[in-house]
Amino acid sequence: MKKIGFAIIIILVFGMSGFSQNKYSFAGHLENLETLWITDFNGSWQTMNTINNRFDLKWYPNNNITAHIGMRNIFNYGQIIQTYYPVYANAMEKDFGFFDLTENIINDSSCFLYTNIDRLNFEYISGKFEVKIGRQRINWSTNLVWTPNDIFNSFSYFDFDYIEHAGCDAVKLQYYTGMTSSVQFAAKINHNDKVTIAGMYRFNKWNYDFQFLGGVMDDDIVAGCGFSGQIEGAGINGEMSYFRSKENFMDSTATFLVSIGSNYTFKNSLYIHTAFLVNTAGTTGSAGMGDFFTLNAKINAKNLTNARCSIFGEISYPITPLLKLDVSSIYNPNDKSVFLGPSLDLSLMNDLGLLFMGQLFWGDKGTEFGDYGKMFFLRLKYSF
Repeated sequence: MKKIGFAIIIILVFGMSGFSQNKYSFAGHLENLETLWITDFNGSWQTMNTINNRFDLKWYPNNNITAHIGMRNIFNYGQIIQTYYPVYANAMEKDFGFFDLTENIINDSSCFLYTNIDRLNFEYISGKFEVKIGRQRINWSTNLVWTPNDIFNSFSYFDFDYIEHAGCDAVKLQYYTGMTSSVQFAAKINHNDKVTIAGMYRFNKWNYDFQFLGGVMDDDIVAGCGFSGQIEGAGINGEMSYFRSKENFMDSTATFLVSIGSNYTFKNSLYIHTAFLVNTAGTTGSAGMGDFFTLNAKINAKNLTNARCSIFGEISYPITPLLKLDVSSIYNPNDKSVFLGPSLDLSLMNDLGLLFMGQLFWGDKGTEFGDYGKMFFLRLKYSF
């Protein structure tokens, strides 16, 4: 399956070369990310370097059709690779789509290099009707941290360096029933041949956006709803999803997830953001998910966390027009473990940025954040 995707890309790229420049757009980035991982300040400190570039190519053959190709090329080397080979390399290079569009180029005990196609789709728009076929991101969420409505493309909040997020192999249909309302239908199939198929209705009422969805996600029947709007200038949003086994519907126990968030920007540009999550299937005991390699593992809308409750807070402030300070945190009130994420983002030029970030985890062994240690990142990123 891998070669199919790369062959399609080659054909499309060469086909596009025959068109004038206004028929396509090209963007992407090139970055160098240094990682320092400290599991014990009195023990060994381990490092890793990542060179990552992304290409996004869109072709517009006419006013109704858009073709999109998005590709990531990632090269990792350093002590973390050497210590945890091949577990880390295999985890990073796994493709969860129906088509395996990840090509492993180099994989040994000192480094690994792979190419991943996370967007490969065609979109057709005619009046109020839209259809998109291929690898794409289907975003049904309203929240920024935990997204129970995101049944097609869930993501980890800790995966800060992948802002585009992974795509899925799917078909999505959308029809606009009004200026602020639409009906969507989508279906995807994953690497295990499991199907997610659902419909959603969105509309606006009382200056709030509402949505209702229902369908099947892998082995579960799912129903959910969400909203977003403002109260006295503060943004507020929420999502709720209900999951129950489709094979043992009458005998199984349902899982219910609720996530509510709010944000506000003051006149001096100070930004605050809070959110909380309740997961009825979560534990009130130690909610550990394993080791470092599970931190950004593939998750879905049903298992965003093992915890029964989680609380999020964030403060952001532009110290100068070119320098922004951000501090975020997640607290598990049951097992008392804590995540703290400070960062400084400096704009060196219009297209060049420097980011320093920490991902600091505290807690007893086996708790939600007790087994990850401390991560520090320094990233130089050029966007084009």
